[in-house]
Amino acid sequence: MKKFLIGGLLVALLLAGVVSSFASGSPDGLDHAAREGCTFNADDEITGGTCMAQQEQDHQLAGSPLADYALRGIDNEYLATGLSGVIGVLVTFAIGGGLFWVLRRRPRADG
Repeated sequence: MKKFLIGGLLVALLLAGVVSSFASGSPDGLDHAAREGCTFNADDEITGGTCMAQQEQDHQLAGSPLADYALRGIDNEYLATGLSGVIGVLVTFAIGGGLFWVLRRRPRADG
């Protein structure tokens, strides 16, 4: 069981740290639908038309260290994205492992 968990963690770290750098920069389906009806300039800024994207705003965590799938303060885009993914995997694994450990130790209710 321990080898399986370590193997899974290593695969997740590899995917998050390396493969995530090759993700598409194109808008996903929801982003594409929100942009329909607007016109854009060469810098991808809305210049006219009407679409849902005109109402978009930065979210409350836009200034956080891991915002926009990259680690703030690192100039290399691939390194910033990879480190952000690795941190995300480690935090998720720690939270999931901690919850599993706590719940596993609870006594069973007879019934």
